[in-house]
Amino acid sequence: MKQLDVTALGELLIDFTQNGLSNQGNYLMEANPGGAPCNVLAMLAKLGKKTAFIGKVGDDFLGRHLKSVVEEVGIDTRNLLLDEKVHTTLAFVHTYPGGDRDFSFYRDPGADMNLRIEEVNGELIADSKIFHFGSLSMTHPGIREATKKALRIAKEQGCILSYDPNLRPPLWNTLEEAREQIAFGMTQCDILKISDNEIQWFTGLADYDAGIRYLQNTYRIPLILLSMGPAGSRAYYRDLRVEEPPFLQKNTIETTGAGDTFCACVLNYVLEHDLQNLTEAQLHEMLRFANAAASMITTRKGALKVMPSADEVEKLLHG
Repeated sequence: MKQLDVTALGELLIDFTQNGLSNQGNYLMEANPGGAPCNVLAMLAKLGKKTAFIGKVGDDFLGRHLKSVVEEVGIDTRNLLLDEKVHTTLAFVHTYPGGDRDFSFYRDPGADMNLRIEEVNGELIADSKIFHFGSLSMTHPGIREATKKALRIAKEQGCILSYDPNLRPPLWNTLEEAREQIAFGMTQCDILKISDNEIQWFTGLADYDAGIRYLQNTYRIPLILLSMGPAGSRAYYRDLRVEEPPFLQKNTIETTGAGDTFCACVLNYVLEHDLQNLTEAQLHEMLRFANAAASMITTRKGALKVMPSADEVEKLLHG
């Protein structure tokens, strides 16, 4: 029996988000722990699942802080390494009215992209039911090879492979390279979580259903989740297309971590059910819970440390 529910590989960083102005009119920035793969794990841990993270941060005060926070929320850090030469990756997040964001990254180099192929702990992956990854661990040759090694092990060991492209154009040399590497991820996964803007960019098709059909026909992905922000979400599974409306919050602050929270809830549902035999009713149930949880994180600053509990989500669903 595998001892871990989900292991993820990728970026762990500091999201500096605006938190008011000083008396002199300067931005006050709050250092929030972030990084999509770890956000996913944090929500899964909040839901009682056993998780582990593979990645690298700098051996600096921010990196050590990140490691302690990840341990605090219950994520296994045996394969979270400290780099003595390269600093922890930073992202500065500008939030617009309505919650949309713009990112400025300090990552060339950044410790997360410095993970090497020989540093990947294959035993953690082999002991996991699901292996989760994104595209930011494929932006540079070294971390790309580490990711591909992890994917090979995951496939060999019978893991379910979960993928969130999480497109961040500033981190790629060109969008053509981004499309090529993101397409590779599509060839590997059993579960794909993709956003509305990503499906349109990747396929060149304005209609979401047409874009999903293209992915299904090209990559044969069993379960595809489409997140549509304030328009809700959809699940595409075999010949089923299921849609659920959003839970719109009046006090939304920002959308950081909403997609990761949604993705984690989907993985949690898959762990508790059979990916091979999901029903239409189950897909509706899965999306409703995921939408509700994702909406809750938009009312909180940061994501990793403030994930909602199952009881909080259930209260929103039924309260």
